Amino acid sequence: MDRTALETELQDIFDADQRAARVVARQARDLADSGRFADDLGMELSVEIVRSNLEDAPADYSLVERWNWWLGSLELSHGGYERFQIRDGAV
Repeated sequence: MDRTALETELQDIFDADQRAARVVARQARDLADSGRFADDLGMELSVEIVRSNLEDAPADYSLVERWNWWLGSLELSHGGYERFQIRDGAV
């Protein structure tokens, strides 16, 4: 997954500041590199998959809240995703 492309898309789509977009993109890249998403869901993590899932989060959520909302769903359904969530103070 292209972390730079994801960072740019997150800023454009979610009107996120550069710092938040960078942190989310870094976590997404770490998730992709771990292979966990591909193993659990049978597909490689892509910019489009991240964007689509973040768009499903409640509209009033910030970018980081959207990311954590999605990762929380993955944690509940498959387990092992908590380590990719963004902790308070990381942004």
